[in-house]
Amino acid sequence: MTKIYVLHENDEWTDHLTNRLEELELPFELWHLDQGTIDLSKEPPEGIFYNRMSASSHTRDHRFAPEFTEAVLAWLERHDRTVVNGSRALRLELSKVNQYMALNQEGITTPKTITAVGKDQIIEAAKQLDLAPFITKHNRAGKGQGVQLFHSIEALQEYVYGDSFEEPVDGITLVQQYIEAPKPYIVRHEFVGGKFLYAVKVDTSEGFELCPADACTIDDLYCPTGSEETGGAKFEILEGYSDPIIQSYESFLLSNNIKVAGIEAIQDHNGNLYTYDVNTNTNYNSDAEAVSGVYGMLQLATYLGDRLKERYPTAVSSS
Repeated sequence: MTKIYVLHENDEWTDHLTNRLEELELPFELWHLDQGTIDLSKEPPEGIFYNRMSASSHTRDHRFAPEFTEAVLAWLERHDRTVVNGSRALRLELSKVNQYMALNQEGITTPKTITAVGKDQIIEAAKQLDLAPFITKHNRAGKGQGVQLFHSIEALQEYVYGDSFEEPVDGITLVQQYIEAPKPYIVRHEFVGGKFLYAVKVDTSEGFELCPADACTIDDLYCPTGSEETGGAKFEILEGYSDPIIQSYESFLLSNNIKVAGIEAIQDHNGNLYTYDVNTNTNYNSDAEAVSGVYGMLQLATYLGDRLKERYPTAVSSS
C-alpha cells in the first residue's frame, strides 16, 4: 500500500505530526534514521517521503543520522520518488553557510559573517569582522547551539582557549555581526507547501534557544537580542502579519525546492531586517496555535495527504 513516509530522528518532534496524520486517516510509516541499512540494488517503496532530519541530531546522540538521511534521499531521488524537503533542503538544514549563500542569491540580507576552522582562526575572524559586540555560532547547530555574545576580542580568547569552548560538530564556527533589536524578539515565518502560513513573534529575553516545539526548553545563557523583558507569552502568532519579505522567502524556497520551513529574522534599530536562520525541520508551538486557531501540523498533514492523492489517486479512500 502506498503511504506517507516520515524520515526523522526525534520521536518527540514527530508525535504532533503523526497525531494529525491519524486524525486525517492518512496511511503513514515512520523511518527513524539514526541507524539502518539500504539495499541500493532495490527500489524504494512507492509513496510520498517527507524529510524531517534535524541539524541538532548530534545533541541527541544521533551523530550520523544526517549523513544516513543524505544517503536515503539520494536513493529515493534516483528512483524518482516524491520527496518533500529533499537533498537540497537537507544541505541547507545542515549548514548556515549554505543557507546564507542561498538567501543572498535571492537578494535577502543576512548578518555579516566570517567562517573559521581552528581556534586561532576564530580569533582572527573576529579581528577581521572588526565589530563589537559580536556573536559566535556553530555552522551546523539547531536550537541556538553554540550561540555566544562577546563584547571584546579578549572575552572571545578567554572562551575559545578555555574549558567551556564548544567544538562545532563539523568544525566550522561562524563569527557574526551582532544585530541589536529595539525590543528582545525575533519573528519566525512558517511555510507549508512553499507558501506562507503565519508569523510567530518569539520572545528572546530568556535566551536564544528558539525552537518552538513543546519539547524544547530555554536554557541558553547568551541572547544576541538584549535582556529587556517583554512580558506575555514566549510564542505569539501575529494576526494579520504582512511584510514584503514574505514574497522573497517564497521565491527562495521555490529556488531551493523547499516545501516546509521556518525562517527567522530580526530587525535592528534602523528598521533593517536580517535573516539569520532557515529551519527545514520546522516545529510549532501548541499554546500559540491554540490562541490563534491555526495549526501548522494539521496544515502539513493535509499537504502531505494532498501530495499522496495527487500521485496515487487510489491510495486514500474518499471517506
